[in-house]
Amino acid sequence: MTTALELDERYGRGRRKRAKWVIGGAIALVVVVIASWVTVAQSMNSVDADDLSYELVDEHSVTVRFQVTAPQGRDLACAVEALDEEFGVVGWKIVEIPAGDSHMQQLSATIPTVAEATTGLVNSCWAL
Repeated sequence: MTTALELDERYGRGRRKRAKWVIGGAIALVVVVIASWVTVAQSMNSVDADDLSYELVDEHSVTVRFQVTAPQGRDLACAVEALDEEFGVVGWKIVEIPAGDSHMQQLSATIPTVAEATTGLVNSCWAL
């Protein structure tokens, strides 16, 4: 009579196949954990800026109000631009922001321009 062990060996069932699934599952789990950690770490260090308003002061300057959301305790810098009617850059300024006690800060910057601006905005912000 044929035993169950002999049948398993004959038809490829048993421990070897199960071991491959366990190893494959462990590798997949490690990849998912690493990808999740990279995503969380990037979002913890991300800096987000939102334009609130702008005011055309005169022909040679514009004031931009904006809000920055960033990790606490990090110095920041933002590139603020003034644009003309054709969306050409007519002035820009790098605004350095010291570390704050809050995740969110509202700021304003006056940008000198070489021509009359029609709008002002934050191009980008980053942690220093």
